[in-house]
Amino acid sequence: MATHAVRSEHKRRIRIDDHLPVDHRLNRVYRIGAGLMGLALLVFGIFGVIDKIGFFDTGGDEVWGLNTNGALSWLSIAAGLLLFVGMVIGGNFASTLNMTLGILFILSGFVNMALLETDYNFLAFEIQNCMLSFVIGILLMVFGMYGRVGSALPHDNPYWRARHPELAEEHDRQRERRENYPS
Repeated sequence: MATHAVRSEHKRRIRIDDHLPVDHRLNRVYRIGAGLMGLALLVFGIFGVIDKIGFFDTGGDEVWGLNTNGALSWLSIAAGLLLFVGMVIGGNFASTLNMTLGILFILSGFVNMALLETDYNFLAFEIQNCMLSFVIGILLMVFGMYGRVGSALPHDNPYWRARHPELAEEHDRQRERRENYPS
């Protein structure tokens, strides 16, 4: 019979919304990602609204080679504005918003792919819309996760430090020794 060692040490679990310093360089990545994706969605939605397409019209109206209707246009405008809010606020909010909307875009791609060629396709999706939804979702997730996850995060990264508190303390002690006793 195998026995397992019981660890009594308590590891601090990192939460997805742990605080980053306001001026942390990762903040720019989250903001730029939210802003670029928000701008693209906003322009797509505005072009759809300008064309005065019926709200639930599935007649094959296109904007930028993508099928659209009024509902999809207004939904794109709402998502674009939400991403702009994330860009303005920045920090962990923008990162978490990017990841959340990224997951929702990927789920939307799958759901709407299942609804193709049915009467329930009220957003007038076609396969290219589903593919773009996947691409936008993946890009938003990459922008949101940048610097938060990965195997090669630098030792000054706040997420690495929260996941490895003992190593972070040792790294700080070594850096302090180097600064106090230069060779």
